[in-house]
Amino acid sequence: MRLFLVDAFTDRPFSGNPAGVVLLDEPADDAWMQHVAAELKHSETAFVVTTEEPKPLRWFTPTTEVDLCGHATLATAHVLGGEQVFSTRSGALRCTAENGRVAMEFPADPPKPAEVDVSAGLPGLTPEHVARGVSDVLVVVADAGLVRGAEPDLDALATVAARCVIVTARGDEPGIDFVSRVFGPAVGVPEDPVTGSAHCTLAPYWAERLGRAELVGEQASERGGIVRTALLGERVRLSGSAVTVAEGELLV
Repeated sequence: MRLFLVDAFTDRPFSGNPAGVVLLDEPADDAWMQHVAAELKHSETAFVVTTEEPKPLRWFTPTTEVDLCGHATLATAHVLGGEQVFSTRSGALRCTAENGRVAMEFPADPPKPAEVDVSAGLPGLTPEHVARGVSDVLVVVADAGLVRGAEPDLDALATVAARCVIVTARGDEPGIDFVSRVFGPAVGVPEDPVTGSAHCTLAPYWAERLGRAELVGEQASERGGIVRTALLGERVRLSGSAVTVAEGELLV
């Protein structure tokens, strides 16, 4: 079984979001995949069966399986090359090459206003708007500086009934439409460096407010990364670059 380590949503090694990619000849045992993901300790590890079409694709954090992961999908498509169609728990996902980047189409997850108390988990921040998608809670604050400087209480955030809590604001640099950070302590990911699936919620939210379907988001984590988004009705196209930093073989 081939193993690749890939930095996604970046064109430079040691930035963006690292993901493990495991190429399988046949479906693997769930417990084994969870052990591998825990061993690798990346926010997500992707497991793809390369001998079937569409290719079955699953994603595991160090502690649990998730329904959708953008950066590990991008990493998988980057490793396999060319156009790919994956069969996943979130339906069929298509990836294509686009101007040197990988483009992916995911289901849009527009957030709806919700009463969620995040005050204990985000001390010092006063939300302008709180909403909820299928998986995540979206917290909108006044400016990008607050997003960049946020110091969350991860233990408190872990009690929020959501996969992740997304903190976002309008962009503060040329060419950046919005910024975000994503915290997922409830699923074993204190802060995710760059989160493709979170942009399924960010893209429809900001497209409506900014009046444009195509936007550029910066995820302002320590590693940082850029996600290009396009709202296509009930789908979102996400695109970004990726860099392979290591490859080898799993021995167990």
